[in-house]
Amino acid sequence: MTTKDMAKITINLVVIYVLGGLLLAFVYAKTSPIMFVKAKEEKEAALKTMMPEADKIEHLGDWEPHHKHAGYYAAKKGDEEIGYIVEGFGKGYSSYINLLVSVDKNFTVQKINVLHHAETPGLGDEIEKDYFQKQFAGKTLDTLVVIKGDTPDKIQAISGATISSRAVTEDGVKNGVKMLMEKLSGGQEKKEEGGHGVKEGEIEEHKEGHGETEGKENEHGSHS
Repeated sequence: MTTKDMAKITINLVVIYVLGGLLLAFVYAKTSPIMFVKAKEEKEAALKTMMPEADKIEHLGDWEPHHKHAGYYAAKKGDEEIGYIVEGFGKGYSSYINLLVSVDKNFTVQKINVLHHAETPGLGDEIEKDYFQKQFAGKTLDTLVVIKGDTPDKIQAISGATISSRAVTEDGVKNGVKMLMEKLSGGQEKKEEGGHGVKEGEIEEHKEGHGETEGKENEHGSHS
């Protein structure tokens, strides 16, 4: 192969890569706004299901659990606030778990909804199931604790997925409820000026490694 042939091949490859890059950029530019709108619509629909008796969901502010943007909201029926909804994140076994939590005016949990995650199929993804999520109704800050085995008043861990269970309960949900209590108790439920939310350092951050040895034994054991 001559130098001229090698130069021709190189030029052709460069042209192909450039055209491919431009095509990908064009597709992203066209689809990104559509994806953003769809994600927004999905979140708005999910917020409405968190407290269906409300006729209005009002954005109150933002906070940053695990340095991720999340909002919190007031649920209103007429002019009366009947509860609050917070978006949160928990650090799971193989992903950050994005969820919503609704509470009444006394900050008692009414409902949770897992929006997005990438936990282990057949193990951690059980956090989506009703049998797990229904445990949260009526829980308070003190009872948002994961227990391995039967428990009458706390959250029973998913078998083989202790880390995922704790990520939802003691990280995503508990820290979200704690933030709402700190921000909104005592008549503080005004929208923050300038849109600045609560930063991660203002709440008790989930301690990585808390109960993790036991959880890893469960989850790794289930893989073997």
